[in-house]
Amino acid sequence: MAEKIYWNKEIETMELDKMKELQSERLVRQVKHVWDNVPYYRKLMEEKGVTPEDIKGVEDLHKLPFISKADLREGYPYGLLAKPLSECVRIQSTSGTTGKRVVAFYTQNDVDLWEDCVARAITAAGGTKEDVCQVCYGYGLFTGGPGLHGGAHKVGCLTLPMSSGNTERQIQFMMDLKSTILCCTPSYAAYIGETLAEMGYKPEDNSLKAGIFGAEPWTEEMRQEIQKLLGIKAYDIYGLTETSGPGVAFECEEQTGMHINEDNFIAEIIDPDTGEVLPEGSKGELVFTSITKEAFPLLRYRTRDICVLSRKKCSCGRTLVKMTKPMGRSDDMLIIKGVNVFPSQIETVLLKDFNATPNYQIVVDRVGSVDTFEIKVELSEDMFSDTIKSVEALEKKLSADIVQILGIRAKISLVEPKSIPRSEGKAVRVIDRRKLV
Repeated sequence: MAEKIYWNKEIETMELDKMKELQSERLVRQVKHVWDNVPYYRKLMEEKGVTPEDIKGVEDLHKLPFISKADLREGYPYGLLAKPLSECVRIQSTSGTTGKRVVAFYTQNDVDLWEDCVARAITAAGGTKEDVCQVCYGYGLFTGGPGLHGGAHKVGCLTLPMSSGNTERQIQFMMDLKSTILCCTPSYAAYIGETLAEMGYKPEDNSLKAGIFGAEPWTEEMRQEIQKLLGIKAYDIYGLTETSGPGVAFECEEQTGMHINEDNFIAEIIDPDTGEVLPEGSKGELVFTSITKEAFPLLRYRTRDICVLSRKKCSCGRTLVKMTKPMGRSDDMLIIKGVNVFPSQIETVLLKDFNATPNYQIVVDRVGSVDTFEIKVELSEDMFSDTIKSVEALEKKLSADIVQILGIRAKISLVEPKSIPRSEGKAVRVIDRRKLV
């Protein structure tokens, strides 16, 4: 049996009791740091009647107030900064396009810890200093490019800072330099796979062995599609600008959830309506507390991502708690005709049952007081060449399956190959034309 490789074996395989001790020690120190240096936080804590002396360990975490993206926007730009600007070396920002952007600050130690977390993810995907790591996430303010770039450097990979876009150039470098690890959004990975096939390449013609994909929701069915297109093992990575960026959690070879880097982040699952902390194994909203971040330390940050935590023993040997892929969000799920709809539910039906391409769009509108719900599904070349009768039968079956899953009917529009715009960043899956505010 091959020896298991870790980036930081002591941390990644630490016994739970020791991890709790480490978390408690760091949490106590972090709460004091926030109280002393962030008036905005101190006010929230005072309003809840909590002082640093009340927090003696992780068992007291629930006493602290939550913080949300609304707080970050209210405190923009410097209201939650916990270190002097002279000690900060970097900012990153969310990729959101509405309202005030969230700006996160980093000391050099923050950057080092972030890159260390990403190095764990790359190592878990089989990465070593012998690998060529092609980073196709966007660079700049978006955390994807800088995060994977820094982690790949730490591991010692030959790092290609490609950024997103210019797919022909991406493929040229991938083939000429024999890239072994691909880092990008899952939708862009699928697009690269499609383009390679169109250029006459087979999956075995490239040198890729693994892909590290994140920044947007994707299903298990889409993973299988990408693995088939590129001939790789596809690993999930999770993160958010507010806590650092990608690397908060990462997938191992078991591919049954992402290990959370618990020495840096304490995870909780709460009821999104009541804020009550739920027991392990419960489905709810993911909340993170950053216990090592210096410049921008968030306590009990509500991610709005819905998932489940599990400490079930993992075959990779890591003892870090696992989170499932986000199953949707508590704040941006679609409510159509009174029904809660998550795009991931629709994607599962499309890819699992119909072998369709991973390109689709959900279009929601309102005519008078009635919601309209359309799903545009791009046919593969083989499906498009089928008879009209068989395409109509497929449309009917798909419509029935969507009703069974969601409880409401959608208009299914099967469209020709390549007719849905491709994205070289985050895929635009939902177009909601309703005026709901």
